[in-house]
Amino acid sequence: MEKEEKKNSGRDNGEIEIDLGEVFYQLGKHIWTIILSALLCAGITFTVCNFLITPQYESTSILYVLSKSTSITSLADVQMGASLTTDYKMVVSGRPVLETVIENLKLNETYDELKNSVTITNPSDTRFIEISVRDPDVKRAKKITDEIADVAADYISKKMDQDPPTIIQKGYTDGGPVSPNTGRNTIAGAIIGLLAACVVIIVSWILNDTIMTPDDVEKRLGLKTLGTIPADDDINDELKPGARRKVRARNA
Repeated sequence: MEKEEKKNSGRDNGEIEIDLGEVFYQLGKHIWTIILSALLCAGITFTVCNFLITPQYESTSILYVLSKSTSITSLADVQMGASLTTDYKMVVSGRPVLETVIENLKLNETYDELKNSVTITNPSDTRFIEISVRDPDVKRAKKITDEIADVAADYISKKMDQDPPTIIQKGYTDGGPVSPNTGRNTIAGAIIGLLAACVVIIVSWILNDTIMTPDDVEKRLGLKTLGTIPADDDINDELKPGARRKVRARNA
């Protein structure tokens, strides 16, 4: 009686016990569904990346902040160079420079659209400024990044009363597409498909409260089974796969 009260108490509290062995059994039973889900999601991701997304190319030019007329003789000079690097980053991506580039190249885009395709970076502990431009046309990306470097250097020289930064690298046209990454995205799609199938299978199993076997009677109702009898009059039906049985139970 004490044992029965504990079981009933657990059910009344709404607690759900999950057997990890049963979880893995359910996943193993639906292994082909999981594999097909992973393959389907991977195939969809691969198709989208290759046929529906326009590849983006990137070209990069590099500016060196300290010109040949500047010699580093003290800590103050080093700090000045670092400070100028930060200032120049803002100038390169500023409206005056980018709007001049749009005008010079007769680009059919706004300042905001061009700015979103431009990335300005300063590698750690250096006085280099990298100007990267992404565009569906690699030659156009090179043309834009080179023009930005030229216009920025000229603008700094005229407006900031500084020696213009040195352009030490022009843009290039031999790079492959940087976006989308088809291989990485396809693997991610396969993993998402696999996890989604596992979640659906496990949740469906947890929410399924149908009593199918004598063990289910003991687990869900806390009762012991006396025996089973065929659902049909013909006793041979019990030999058929999936034949339903009536379960006769009594209290533990």
